[in-house]
Amino acid sequence: MPTPQSTALHCLGRAAIIALAVPSVAQAEPARRIAFDLPAQPLGVSIRAAALLSGRTVLVETVLVGDRRAPALKGYYTLEQALTRLLEGTGLGFEQSGGGYVIRARGEARTLGAGSDGEIVVTGSRIRGAPVASPVVRIDQEQMREAGQTGTGDVVRAIPQNFGGGQNPGVGNNVPSSSGINVGGATTINLRGLGSDATLTLINGHRLAYNGSRQGVDVSAIPLAMVDRIEIVADGASALYGSDAVAGVANVILKRDYQGLETRVDIGGSTEGGHFRQQYGALAGRRWGSGGLVAAYEYARESDIVSGQRSYAASRPGVTLYPAQRRHAAAMAGHQALGEALTFRIDALFNKRWSTSGFPLNAAGDLDVSRAEKRSTSRSLALAPSLELDLASGWRAVLSGVYGEEKVRLRSDSFVGAAPIASAFVCYCNSARSAELAADGPLFALPGGAAKLAIGAGYRDNLLDAFRAEGDPNNVRARQDSYYLYGEIDLPLVSAAQDIAGIDRLHVSGAIRYERYPGIDAVATPKIGVIYAPLPDVALKASWGRSFRAPTLFQQYQARTALLYPAASLGGAGYPAGASALLIQGGNAALRPERARTWTATIEFQPQGLAGLRLQAGYFSIRYAERIVTPIAFQSQALSDPLYADQVVLAPGSAAVAAAVADAAQFFNVSGSAYDPARVVAIIDNTNLNAGRQTISGVDVLAEYRARLGETGGTLRFALNASYIESSQQLTSGAPITEKAGTLFNPPHWRGRSSVTWTKGGLTLNAAASRIGGVEDTRSSPVIAVDGMTMFDLTARYAFKNGDGPLRGLELSLTAQNLLNDRPDAIATTFFSDTAYDSTNYSPVGRYLGFGIARSW
Repeated sequence: MPTPQSTALHCLGRAAIIALAVPSVAQAEPARRIAFDLPAQPLGVSIRAAALLSGRTVLVETVLVGDRRAPALKGYYTLEQALTRLLEGTGLGFEQSGGGYVIRARGEARTLGAGSDGEIVVTGSRIRGAPVASPVVRIDQEQMREAGQTGTGDVVRAIPQNFGGGQNPGVGNNVPSSSGINVGGATTINLRGLGSDATLTLINGHRLAYNGSRQGVDVSAIPLAMVDRIEIVADGASALYGSDAVAGVANVILKRDYQGLETRVDIGGSTEGGHFRQQYGALAGRRWGSGGLVAAYEYARESDIVSGQRSYAASRPGVTLYPAQRRHAAAMAGHQALGEALTFRIDALFNKRWSTSGFPLNAAGDLDVSRAEKRSTSRSLALAPSLELDLASGWRAVLSGVYGEEKVRLRSDSFVGAAPIASAFVCYCNSARSAELAADGPLFALPGGAAKLAIGAGYRDNLLDAFRAEGDPNNVRARQDSYYLYGEIDLPLVSAAQDIAGIDRLHVSGAIRYERYPGIDAVATPKIGVIYAPLPDVALKASWGRSFRAPTLFQQYQARTALLYPAASLGGAGYPAGASALLIQGGNAALRPERARTWTATIEFQPQGLAGLRLQAGYFSIRYAERIVTPIAFQSQALSDPLYADQVVLAPGSAAVAAAVADAAQFFNVSGSAYDPARVVAIIDNTNLNAGRQTISGVDVLAEYRARLGETGGTLRFALNASYIESSQQLTSGAPITEKAGTLFNPPHWRGRSSVTWTKGGLTLNAAASRIGGVEDTRSSPVIAVDGMTMFDLTARYAFKNGDGPLRGLELSLTAQNLLNDRPDAIATTFFSDTAYDSTNYSPVGRYLGFGIARSW
């Protein structure tokens, strides 16, 4: 007589593999470890066995399983851990559904097993397995390799929602500091172009030490082999994660498990010269019944690109367009069960990088005559241990901590001929410490499932030591701590099982966080989300919330400088000869947090009749207030434009002038005459101020389709990610509103990337097209249009399988990036150190050809 499980399997036939077991209330029970002893065998067979052993439902379509095989699995695991190990390297993930799981192509699954040990991480929620009402962009390592990308920095620079300004390598000297800066060759994520400090970047859910003088995190310090996937929630998330998450949160999720050893070599270069890259790496790991350990090492070296190698930049000879770099990077993750319910985890990162660049100090661009050389050494490390305790009734408590350091040592030397004439040094030495106690689990039953709650409390401490030299007045050493509490609730009001007309699913979620920054402010940030699916194929999502960004320590404590100018040079008129004005610039210890209101509306379409298709279109809106700005945009108009009247004190008197000079760390007289406080006709305050306002809105479109081309035709995957953005800024109340998006050194209106991937057996072919829209150069009248770039990439990979004899485990890859060699448009420049194109939006690399070889041992 057939069992219920075999009956269900038989009814579904070739359409799906399902293992059914009893109660849906299993979701409210604590995760239990089960004894597994499965041989290496077809993946579908292993999934069925795992489901039957656990007594839980697992559903997967046979088109996804195909001819994939699963590794042997022996030891004690939860069902989630077992599924993640079985699916490792397949491009598949799983999501929670009632008391069981549905296996989908990774990127379609809304809730995936993190890394490789089954811990369910959902970026955008603190509740395990909760659906997220905000739009999510996911890129897994298989997609990265398909695209021919060899570094984590390459991956994030290709994401349409990410802007190349902020803190990134290759940003030129002529880029306004508010738009971007190169600090030690670090790559930071800058969603929507709001700044690296307005995007919260996490590593396995952990905050790390900031890089440089801004609140960004260097993702290029992570070996790509160690990255399982990157998840981006491009929506305000301060209610869940605190400061910085105004534009959104990016979570780089590392592998938790790996069995064996993989070595990899990637070599390539630009066909126009420069950017010759060598990269060598290894990934090693071991799993055992109660835990696992995985580690990766990566060494990379790449040569610089100089302006003489690019026709569009040759008008400024001798300028480095992209720095020369070399680095060592290592990462490690481990976990060990300490009993039936207690698990210890640890993540660790280390990176050391050297970077060099330079530019001439003469109009002819002759480096032999005079030049400036910039050299940097960066060293970072992070340790993030945690203890997880499975409690009764499905609850889990987590005690976690992080310690991180990020030291960027910058040195600039100036030469006339071979003789040094000046030098400058600074170390942006950051450190971070944090501790958090969190818990989540089910509360009570609702018609659509179990209501769930997450709560937590924690402490965070950041230190910035911007050191130049002993006794230098520009030294900054400052510390900021914060204390926080948060709570999040997920309410599944209606599920598909209720069979209610017009409502297939209805989810409501809410979160609130209270965070106190002693000496600055206390901030409470709420967020509400709704997911409504009128049909199984269609889901409507909406979210509303408030976010904030605490002022950086550099913005607060940067040394104040007093500069004495001729009054006429700052816009003064009608003053006697010799009249001067005092300009004050630098930090402001009285700064308050920046605040934002964000909301999104998204529609998702996943037709059941066309398995593998997923469409998502979303609208986003951000209103950003109290932005920290230097309020005077044009110093030459400081005394003539009424807009700046609030920043000017006229006829201040000698005592006020003397006090302002005494309060500054440095005083420079550039007036051309002797300093006389009695002849100072105005004091102009251009220190940092909470005054700016920004409005950002736009649309994101994502699409994905996977299909099997018959029994022998392989599989096909199409993907699209496109983003349109509008943004404007007002520096101070009453100031004109200026357009940001679509203008020079700001995000273009349009950016997108599409790809087609075909796989059959060990062969994978990928073709991709990227478009970065044009911008307008508004520095002159009439406005000058700057063309965008369209790039086509081709990548081929071949992996030798089990039946390929001594070549088994070998993988070869060949990639051509920007195959047609599209180039940036040249722009007008003023100084001989300027980069003659928009270095925040467009790459100088040009056509890049690369070859890779990897071996699994």
